[in-house]
Amino acid sequence: MKNQIEQLKRSKNAVILAHYYAPAEVQEIADYVGDSFYLAKIAKQCDADIIVFCGVQFMGESAKILNPDKKVLMPNLTADCPMAHMVADGIIEEMRNKYDDLAVVCYINSSAELKCKSDVCVTSSNAVKIVKALPNRNIFFIPDHNLGSFVAEQVPEKNIILNDGCCPIHAKITVAQVNLEREKHPNAEVLTHPECVSSVVELSDYIGSTAGIIAYARNSNAREFIICTEDGVNYKLIADNPDKHFYYPNPHPCCADMKLNTLENVLSVLQNEDEEVTVDDCVRMGALKPLERMLELAK
Repeated sequence: MKNQIEQLKRSKNAVILAHYYAPAEVQEIADYVGDSFYLAKIAKQCDADIIVFCGVQFMGESAKILNPDKKVLMPNLTADCPMAHMVADGIIEEMRNKYDDLAVVCYINSSAELKCKSDVCVTSSNAVKIVKALPNRNIFFIPDHNLGSFVAEQVPEKNIILNDGCCPIHAKITVAQVNLEREKHPNAEVLTHPECVSSVVELSDYIGSTAGIIAYARNSNAREFIICTEDGVNYKLIADNPDKHFYYPNPHPCCADMKLNTLENVLSVLQNEDEEVTVDDCVRMGALKPLERMLELAK
C-alpha cells in the first residue's frame, strides 16, 4: 500500500501533509509532519498540484484558503474538530460593540466562517507573540478558553476576554490523572499543551505546542516525561528519543477524528480525488486576511 501511495503521489505531483496527531503509519509516509502553524506555512509554500491534508476539517480549509488554485484533499472529510465551532452566534458582534479598540484573535482551530469575522489567526506556537504584537489593548480570544487563559497569563498588559470553547480531548486531562503518573514516575517532567485546563498547566514543567513539546523533550536532560496532549505525538517523540520514556494520563488522550486519517483512506483519496475541500469564494477571501496576517506577524 505504501508503494502505491508513493507512485500515485509522484504521478500526480501530490504532497502529503500530516499533523502530529495523525496515526503513526500516516506520519511515516507523509512528506511533511508538524503542528498547525508549520503545516500552514508548508501549504502556502509548496509547489504541488494536489495537497493531501491528513488532519481535521479546519486544517484542510486553511490549506485551501491559502492555495485556492490547488486541489486540497482530505483522507476523510468527516474528520472535524468540535472546538472549531464553539463560538455562540452573535457574540463577536456583541464584543465589537461593547469594547473599543478590540481585536478578535482566532485560534486556527476554527471554521472558515469564524476566521472571516476575525482580525488575526494564531496557533499555540505563536499566540503569545502575536497578541503581544497587536496594537489593540482589548482582545477577544476565540474559540479556546484554555489557550486564551494561558495567553492572558503571559500577556498581562492586555485585556483578554475569553470565549467558552475548548478541545474536549485536552479538557479531559485532570490534575488527578497527571499526579497518578507522577507517583509512578517521580523523575518525569510534565510537558503540557496549553489547550489543557489551567490547573494542569500550572503543575507542568513545560507548556507549549506539539512542536514545542517535541523540541523540549529532545533537548532536555531528563529521561522520562509525562505528556499532556493527544497521544499521536508519541510517534515523533519516540523516533527522536529512542532512549527516553514517555507516559500519558490514563486514559490516553486520543482524538477519534484525527484517527480517521488511515493509510487506506490516503490511498483511496489519491486514487479517486473525491474527498475534496471546497470553500466559498466570499468566505475564502474573508478568512484569508487573518491567516495572512498571522503568517506576517509570526515571522
